Amino acid sequence: MMYNARMTLTRFCAKRAPQLGVLDGNKIYPLDLELGETEGVEVVLGGGNDAAAAALARARTSGNPIAADSVQLLAPVPKPSKIFGVGLNYADHVAESGLERPEVPAVFAKFPSAVAGPGDPIYSPLISDKTDYEGELCIVIGRGGRRIPVERAFEAIGGYMITNDVSVRDWQLKNQHWSLGKSFDSHSPTGPWLTLTGDVDPSNLTLRTWVNDELRQSSNTRNLIFGSAELVAHLSLFCTLLPGDLIATGTPGGVGAAMDPPRYLAPGDEVRIEIEGLGTLANPVVAETEDGGSVSPAASNRSLV
Repeated sequence: MMYNARMTLTRFCAKRAPQLGVLDGNKIYPLDLELGETEGVEVVLGGGNDAAAAALARARTSGNPIAADSVQLLAPVPKPSKIFGVGLNYADHVAESGLERPEVPAVFAKFPSAVAGPGDPIYSPLISDKTDYEGELCIVIGRGGRRIPVERAFEAIGGYMITNDVSVRDWQLKNQHWSLGKSFDSHSPTGPWLTLTGDVDPSNLTLRTWVNDELRQSSNTRNLIFGSAELVAHLSLFCTLLPGDLIATGTPGGVGAAMDPPRYLAPGDEVRIEIEGLGTLANPVVAETEDGGSVSPAASNRSLV
């Protein structure tokens, strides 16, 4: 497999321990640092964009590469301090939902235990048959901060990746707030890697989502109602954004719940999300079991087995 040639930072498993590395073609150049099992790309991003780019450049020129196909890619940020979701942020999704266009970002929280990585299963829960997909651009906070002005927001962002804001629709709508229906274990797949801020324009990226081989979503991030800088500035009014915090920026039209009749995910399906410049994130849908088979792979370190 040939990977994106941009400055891409990955978390991967080699010799049963997580590491960080730079993807270059079909090779990974490991970074020379010790990484704890619950640490991810945030340990590099926290020093700011210039420092992160310099660290990746050093690894590319001085490291000993390994074959990308010989390792397992993991969730880039396994334990974010915060995951923000943004609802109704594409006009076509607002229309298919039958709701009004928001005047300010419609923000909800997702629990960090929902994080999963590339190839990890999305568990179809025992208590619902209405699990849905939402392909989204995900902002990963770098240096972060508080009360960040819009014009300086990109200084706070470390990079971008793909996320699937998996949603259990009946439980999402049974509650006044959406968080429970959005936070089942494994319902926040992320990856497959992180592309640094300077190597991608988040305001003009093609986004597509397939279920099995059927194209369900096709849009572009230029159709976002609130863009990356606006979201970072808005959220930093309320709390300090920390390295590794995630912001799922919203999904375009084409979700399963809006189809007639609705078409939800079922065990045996595969969801594949592709965003221009950010790669492809694919996850199988698997039935939850009574014996704890719904534990988030990233949270439980199953990805390291």
